[in-house]
Amino acid sequence: MQYGICNLSIVPLRLEPSDVSELVSQVLYGDYFKILEQRKSWSKIRLGFDKYEGWIDNKQYLEILKEQYQALHAETPKLSTDLVEFVKDASNQLYPIPIGSCLNGLSLLNHFHDGNFVQDKFPKDHIIKMAFLYLNSPYLWGGKTPFGIDCSGFTQMVYKLNGHKLFRDASQQATQGEALSFIEESDPGDLAFFDNNEGQIIHVGIIMKDNFIIHAHGKVRIDRLDHSGIYNVEKRTHTHKLRVIKKIIS
Repeated sequence: MQYGICNLSIVPLRLEPSDVSELVSQVLYGDYFKILEQRKSWSKIRLGFDKYEGWIDNKQYLEILKEQYQALHAETPKLSTDLVEFVKDASNQLYPIPIGSCLNGLSLLNHFHDGNFVQDKFPKDHIIKMAFLYLNSPYLWGGKTPFGIDCSGFTQMVYKLNGHKLFRDASQQATQGEALSFIEESDPGDLAFFDNNEGQIIHVGIIMKDNFIIHAHGKVRIDRLDHSGIYNVEKRTHTHKLRVIKKIIS
């Protein structure tokens, strides 16, 4: 088994080993992973944080030792909190990094950082504050940054920045936490999940107070939430059908 760490800003994680393959997620600066399969130009990896798998370009990561991977995995994530900032190398070259980048591997990469970061767990009432940092970010299937993000990438990154772990996809996140019977039982920071006509979970958002929800749909936006689902006031219609409310953090 080989191991790696992302040494660039935002690297695409693809379904197949090809530049034109579907983007399934992104590997952010400092994310570490196991290398499951290595080919001439591509590697199939499993991310250490959420065990998500996909293909990454071999030119876009640095190999590390098993012991280094294990040390990173044992540490509490140290995450950048500015929307965009920089790390620099020994030659003073700058590397832009997005919010949520992992800084635990700075010494392995021989990089330096003097910006803001978090390394703590925050209470549920802090989740909405962090979610607002992504407001109006454009929707991007597979995205995890303010420059493009999908619904489950949004919830995962917001929870991650508050010190809590969510799986990557909405259907996976729906298996976590405690199910609630009614919206009235929820608190700001709980998650609402939505399904399609086949009963598959396809969407997730973060519940706010007074029956509002913040979610990624076209962009990260705020809409009304009722027992039927998400109501878009601009379109005067429900856009998503409510399936279940989950309390992830007590």
